Amino acid sequence: MLRPRGNAVRRGENWRGIVLIASTYVYFLIFAQFGFLKRLDQIGIAGEALKPIMAAMALGGILASLLAARMKAATAARRLRLALGGCAAAAALSLLPLHSAGFLAVSLLIGLSLGGLTVTLVAHLRLWLAGGRALLGVGAGAGIGYFVCNIPQIFAAPPQRIALVALGACACGLAASLQTEEAAEAPVELPERKAAPFSLVLASLTALVWLDSAAFFIIQNSPALKSGTWEGAAHLWRTGAVHLAAALGSAWLLARRGTSQVLALAFACLAAGCLLLLDPARSAPAAVLYPAGVSLYSVALVAFPSLLMPSVTQEQRSRRAGWIYAVAGWVGSALGIGMAQHLHRVPPWFVGAAALVFFLPWVLRYGRVYWREGAAIGVVLIAALAIEHMLGDDPAAPRAAESGAAAKLAAMARGRRVYIAEGCINCHSQYVRPHSPDVQMWGPAGNPEAIRREDPPLIGNRRQGPDLSQVGARRSPLWLKIHLIDPRAVSYGSIMPSYAYLFRDGRGDDLVAYLASLKSPDSLSEILKQAAAWQPPPAALAQAGQLNGAKLFSEDCATCHDSHGYARTRWGADFSRLPPDLAAARFRHIPRNQSTAERRASLARIIKFGLAGTDMPGHEYLPPDQIEALASEVMAMRQGR
Repeated sequence: MLRPRGNAVRRGENWRGIVLIASTYVYFLIFAQFGFLKRLDQIGIAGEALKPIMAAMALGGILASLLAARMKAATAARRLRLALGGCAAAAALSLLPLHSAGFLAVSLLIGLSLGGLTVTLVAHLRLWLAGGRALLGVGAGAGIGYFVCNIPQIFAAPPQRIALVALGACACGLAASLQTEEAAEAPVELPERKAAPFSLVLASLTALVWLDSAAFFIIQNSPALKSGTWEGAAHLWRTGAVHLAAALGSAWLLARRGTSQVLALAFACLAAGCLLLLDPARSAPAAVLYPAGVSLYSVALVAFPSLLMPSVTQEQRSRRAGWIYAVAGWVGSALGIGMAQHLHRVPPWFVGAAALVFFLPWVLRYGRVYWREGAAIGVVLIAALAIEHMLGDDPAAPRAAESGAAAKLAAMARGRRVYIAEGCINCHSQYVRPHSPDVQMWGPAGNPEAIRREDPPLIGNRRQGPDLSQVGARRSPLWLKIHLIDPRAVSYGSIMPSYAYLFRDGRGDDLVAYLASLKSPDSLSEILKQAAAWQPPPAALAQAGQLNGAKLFSEDCATCHDSHGYARTRWGADFSRLPPDLAAARFRHIPRNQSTAERRASLARIIKFGLAGTDMPGHEYLPPDQIEALASEVMAMRQGR
């Protein structure tokens, strides 16, 4: 049924197709989707600077996918080798110490080469796979590709080593594509039940890639989810095994059940995985369902144009393959990443909307026959929900009934659970070590006995951010809320991700209540004592003269203390007292009768330790020379006042 005429594939040489598919997947997954981003992050290209570079890759991929089907100047095998050569060149160039413009060109080359490679491969797959086991070859190639990418020594490798792995994958692909003989290809005759309309397959694959890309980005950027899915050799080996098994199972199901049912099963796995990822405590089952769903649809993505599409000409097959990879592959991936960046989750309503793509045709087909039964069930469900709403308990009642101290304690307890669930302990400690610089930086030393009595203890051992054991004494609830929603709005250069999504269902407010409670009874008095006793080193003022005070002010202070500052304008109504415009307003916390030197010293203490009981935070992490430079800059701004 799947055997082409002629010598397109010599008997026993299906290994060529398996190697080509596996090599393409290894290059795309571990390098283009992962290692290249690690390389950019390694040299400091992130945030806004990253967007045009990734846009260039997507643009190149879309253009090459659509144009590959129209290229007739060379044979398919030669075009495939040209694309593999471009992929190899991009991997090699990524090893060089390029600037942003150079990496923009490399990214464009990756997109162009990958677009041409994937469309050429899947549109002419019967040049390298034939016979009744062609689908099994696709499953084996995709499964091996995913398995190799999840080998711990490769997945966790530095970007330079990943680029070398990508070069090796290109070399394997080039070797497999040599001596390929092209001949006329006979149409593939498929049973009617296995043929799926092209438009439905395109929509289904777009939705699946969208879900896949969103989930991948969310896991990668959530420490709590990542620790329960991909961190550690055991998790990676398991994920690789699930990918391989699901890919082989997908090939078996495609041969027996057809494209539509396999894509529906893939959606069920991915949808369940995305919904489970809403709660980090449920990441274990998501870590199985997510890779299973990805491999199920990935095999169909490769096999459909050549082996599963209803009988069409080779030109039509190539053009449709181009549309699949341009729209589903590149556009779907970009939409998924964009949604994850803005929402930090896959919302349930989107999963429900995507379900319509897969199940609406079945609903319409059977609804014509069983519409009376369906209407009756719908009426009963609506009535049951209405009765429950009128007679049942209001889910918001427990919180509404709480009042005073009980409500505050309940919010703190819920916030502590949010702190644990979101994996905050992965970056923040809650223990100030005695007789160390921690004491001046973060507050009074912690009590080990009190910490041991907590369930569970949250000491933490990976301080990538500040210690939080006394954060309630050093930061106001409003500051904490702003920092959780938009970290860089009040903390220049912060590497913390946004947790704005927590404030959509009350978890963010509970987390703020918990963080605000983290302080000891004597912490405020200790901080005041430290501030009163603090003196910058004598050399700090001289060193401050070498610094750009205006730049430091724009980075650390302007957000609140410039008349057009972002935090000041965005959150102005929430401040208990609007932060003063330091260029115009008078000092409220510095006596007027102080000398210029005394006023600068008082200002330096406020900058370093903040103002207890207000929204003014300290800048404990700044070195003395920067503190002095800021104080001098503010004094210069206020000359004559």
